[in-house]
Amino acid sequence: MSRSALIVIDMLNTYSHPDAELLIPSVREALPRIVDLIGRARDEDVPVIYVNDNFGQWRSHHGEIVETTLSGAHGDLVEPVLPDDDSLFVVKARHSIFYETPLTYLLSQLDVDRVVLCGQVTEQCVLYSALDAHIRHLKVTIPDDAVAHIHKDLAQAALQMMERNMSASIRTAANVEF
Repeated sequence: MSRSALIVIDMLNTYSHPDAELLIPSVREALPRIVDLIGRARDEDVPVIYVNDNFGQWRSHHGEIVETTLSGAHGDLVEPVLPDDDSLFVVKARHSIFYETPLTYLLSQLDVDRVVLCGQVTEQCVLYSALDAHIRHLKVTIPDDAVAHIHKDLAQAALQMMERNMSASIRTAANVEF
């Protein structure tokens, strides 16, 4: 039997990086569908795992990351997607959610064989994470309207690569079944 997990990538963000102004409009567009996916996963007892950058602060824990991002200029983009008490949290330092994190072990402990990736950035962290999930023999689903991009053309190319090269299921958030 297949078990899914929803992975929320880098949505706890200060938006104080060089590409933020290009990213923010896409985040605003994807946000309602990300919120919906999180709510549906919680309602269906699907594990919700936040995997987030630590902004180079190696003492960071998820409470500090939440506090920092909520107090930033774009806390309105963070507040709707905050982890709840049942959410799991993995801190990452690089683009892939798997690179030198305990995520592979966590997924195996949860008997997860399918990941639904949402969040940001489609042509960066989502793409690299989908590849790493694929090489770990995990099934991958990407809701194309629940991922945010910096460059639309690169995001479209990344989604196409994930579908063709990694056998990812690309669909709308409304059509994601856990």
